[in-house]
Amino acid sequence: MDFDIQGVLFEFLGGLGIFLLGIKYMGDGLQKSAGDRLREILDRFTSNPFLGVLAGIIVTILIQSSSGTTVLTVGLVNAGFMTLRQAIGVIMGANIGTTVTAFIIGFDIGEYSLPIVAIGSFMLFFFKHKKVTAIGQAVFGFGALFLGLELMSNGMKPLRYLDTFHQLTIDMSTSPILGVVIGTVFTLIVQSSSATIGILQGLFSEGLIELNAALPVLFGDNLGTTITAVLAALGASVAAKRAALTHVIFNVIGATIFLIFLGTFTTFVEFLQSYFNLNPEMTLAFAHGSFNIVNTIIQFPFIAGLAWLVTKIIPGKDVIIEYKPKHLDPIFIQQSPAVALDQAKAEIVRMGEYAYKGLEETNLYLTTQQPSHSEMAMQIEGALNNLDRSITEYLVDLSAMSMSDEQSEKHTSLMDMVRDIERIGDHFENIIELIDYKISNKVVLTEQAQEDLNNMFDLTILTVKQAVKCLENDDREEALAVIQKEDQIDKMERMYRKKHIIRMNEGICQGSAGIVFVDIISNLERIGDHAVNIAEEVLGEY
Repeated sequence: MDFDIQGVLFEFLGGLGIFLLGIKYMGDGLQKSAGDRLREILDRFTSNPFLGVLAGIIVTILIQSSSGTTVLTVGLVNAGFMTLRQAIGVIMGANIGTTVTAFIIGFDIGEYSLPIVAIGSFMLFFFKHKKVTAIGQAVFGFGALFLGLELMSNGMKPLRYLDTFHQLTIDMSTSPILGVVIGTVFTLIVQSSSATIGILQGLFSEGLIELNAALPVLFGDNLGTTITAVLAALGASVAAKRAALTHVIFNVIGATIFLIFLGTFTTFVEFLQSYFNLNPEMTLAFAHGSFNIVNTIIQFPFIAGLAWLVTKIIPGKDVIIEYKPKHLDPIFIQQSPAVALDQAKAEIVRMGEYAYKGLEETNLYLTTQQPSHSEMAMQIEGALNNLDRSITEYLVDLSAMSMSDEQSEKHTSLMDMVRDIERIGDHFENIIELIDYKISNKVVLTEQAQEDLNNMFDLTILTVKQAVKCLENDDREEALAVIQKEDQIDKMERMYRKKHIIRMNEGICQGSAGIVFVDIISNLERIGDHAVNIAEEVLGEY
């Protein structure tokens, strides 16, 4: 019997491993072949909650993971791309999309799993074309998914002879709550509701579990899958926490409703099974699909209520970084290039304000080492890149219009300034990577070095702030002050570098700390250069 237990465990765990690898590969392959469209789909199709549900379904089918979609959504809410109400629609759609895996499992392709894996492997190894290898990866994952299932169900066959297992299934039939708990806990462990449902389909097809015991486990799987989004939202913004909590509430409400009507639901599933002559795996796939679709239909009208509820539970003002431009109205390009230039300038000033906010957050990250500051700075960097693209496109469209010489000069000047501000974002991103390196490698900076960095940060932030101000108000005096400050930054950088070499020679400072210190001050010096470029454009009376 000992040997049997080992055999059961090895086959089951090995199968589970191959299954999870299969799902991951399939999702990654689909994602690569879909290109970078996922965020685009979510961004474009979420103008109203109904479209949000559709977007959630599509993206989840593409990445084969409802938690993956929810985590993406949490990220988009965090970045201000999506409101909470739109996100709720996407999360509902993600729950429907995840049932596709169960339907795939319902088609009995198990015996063809090895040739499918072989085809996928050939595509992966013998082709260099990215699209082909991406599809190969998806095909390999598809085959591995079935191979893993076969192994798992082989491993589970001997369970029918175990009295304890038999007793457990009887207990689950009489106490549905136990089934929900088992489903939730198991999904928490393997981090994939598709895997738990795959195992459940295997048990059900082997006749090891009754339908009325299997359904509550199914509800539990849906609860367990919410943990990934919760973990993703822990360090994130208030809005992201709310989106994750919505996922939990949505599934808890659904499971509760279906537990109350478990008898009716079981009868309904039995009717589907006999009417469509479904195999056991497909029966559970239909049950899973029905559960999520009906749950979405029931709760869809209450999206506003759900949003209100989570806002009450997680209070607080949400700091959202607006990725999208506010001032760029294309109507002015045709009507009045002069006004369009002013619109672009207003947007560049807004972008500049983000740049020094990002610098402030980077400085806070250096002093406190709290990841929330680094995340905020990286979000700002993302916003800067996005605004850079939007403003540049707007200015490129504008260049097709006829402009006076003065307007043309201003246009060129604005183009340059956008690039300068975007580069400031790149430099503080470099600094964040250096601080990450410092933290992960436990690099210790001396007090003197830390003080020098703070001084240089203060001066650089002030310089960038002033550069944005002189642009906003066309203020020549401010612009001259920026040029003076940049001179100070250059001197400071040279002085601190010398002081640092002295510290190194005296052995006060370790080599790795030196690399971090020198790279940070040179990035700050480059930021100063970009601030001066902006000031010089203002002095040149663009």
